Amino acid sequence: MPTTRDPLPYPKYENDATYCGFGPEEQRSFSKPTHLAQNDDPWNRLNATATLSSARRDVCYFDPKAPRDSLDFNLKSLYNHQQDLLRPKNETVFQRETFTEDHGRILKNRVKEEAPPGERTLSALVQWVSPRKETIDSVDGAIVSHHSAATNRGYSRKQDGGFYSI
Repeated sequence: MPTTRDPLPYPKYENDATYCGFGPEEQRSFSKPTHLAQNDDPWNRLNATATLSSARRDVCYFDPKAPRDSLDFNLKSLYNHQQDLLRPKNETVFQRETFTEDHGRILKNRVKEEAPPGERTLSALVQWVSPRKETIDSVDGAIVSHHSAATNRGYSRKQDGGFYSI
């Protein structure tokens, strides 16, 4: 087989670009070339400003509070051998930054939003309890559907092993 075989069907189909034999004209979408436009805002501002994660990946970055090895990591954990004896292994390495707010480090590029004093919190919500006890086996008051316990013949059986009639 020759390598010049065209896998597309014959005759060639025409589309908007090839109809009448003329191709679309290229138009410049920007007034400046890319290498000059990158010196202007917002590209330059975004490129020059480092995020927390990109600053931490930098060669010159040094964090004196960061653990240097596994011993430092374990010593900085919240685990207290006097109070938390025989805790699971994963709980012995919980770090202060994960569970408390008083660690003094910035972990994300976010400003903490304080809740307005008049807002209700989750602890102030009251849970409603039904005044009368309802059985979970009752189909009265259930959501009407063909997927209920009363429609499955193998699921809803009488005490003697027979089927309920629907």
